[in-house]
Amino acid sequence: MKKKALIVDDNANNLMLEKDLLEIAGFEVSVAEDAATGIMIAKSSIPDVVIMDVRLPDMRGSEAAMVLRRDNDTTGIPIVFVTASVMAEGLKEISSIPNSGFIGKPINTRTFAKEIDGYIKHAQ
Repeated sequence: MKKKALIVDDNANNLMLEKDLLEIAGFEVSVAEDAATGIMIAKSSIPDVVIMDVRLPDMRGSEAAMVLRRDNDTTGIPIVFVTASVMAEGLKEISSIPNSGFIGKPINTRTFAKEIDGYIKHAQ
């Protein structure tokens, strides 16, 4: 059975690159361009991992993550933030979210899928 990933990013180039890398690695991938759509997809499809940008047009990725953490069906899904926002304040914001991680942009295209897979294995 394929692992399911949900990518939430409003940048079309980042979204397609991450989607392509994960699909090549054998993932089934859903995408959303804003947090509200991402939350809806996560609740309906229950992916194995959510890859989320921190800066989204409708709310911060950390806020969306907390919505997922409060829902019984999505509380245990690992959330990996992929962002260029690596300032101390940004890291503090996402480090307080349980079962989450961080990959800095620009991503390493050779290791991205393996890093994402590591977050799934760590959560199990």
